Amino acid sequence: MKSVVEVEIDAPQAKVAELFADPRTFPEWMEDVARIEPLGKTSPASPEPEYRLVPKKGNLAFVARVIRREPPYRSRLAMRTPNTSVLMTGTFVKLSDHKTKLIAKNVFLFGGGLMSRLSGLLGWRAIRRAHRRHMESFKRFAEAHA
Repeated sequence: MKSVVEVEIDAPQAKVAELFADPRTFPEWMEDVARIEPLGKTSPASPEPEYRLVPKKGNLAFVARVIRREPPYRSRLAMRTPNTSVLMTGTFVKLSDHKTKLIAKNVFLFGGGLMSRLSGLLGWRAIRRAHRRHMESFKRFAEAHA
């Protein structure tokens, strides 16, 4: 499943790209993330460390890693739980020196059997709303830190 959200941000392209690709900032703009815990793991494919995103409610923690940076144009992050993987791609389009369009595309893969995939299908509207809410929150965060 795929969700795409576009927002215009009153901040320079390079700054927006930098903030988006830094998992350490996630608790500041993702209202459902309580904190991150650096895991210190890297791989030859991605020298970036992994982070555990600890939720404010529940116990479904994601592990996140930046898998590719193409500053200031694009960043890709991978997030996973035992039954769900999310590939996040942020594309940053320079509209002016102080305005950027963020095109945030999330691709969700539900594994772990039929129940996990069915839960993903049934929760699709909530997933899309959460994606929109996160990108609007990121917009406010980026504008405040520009």
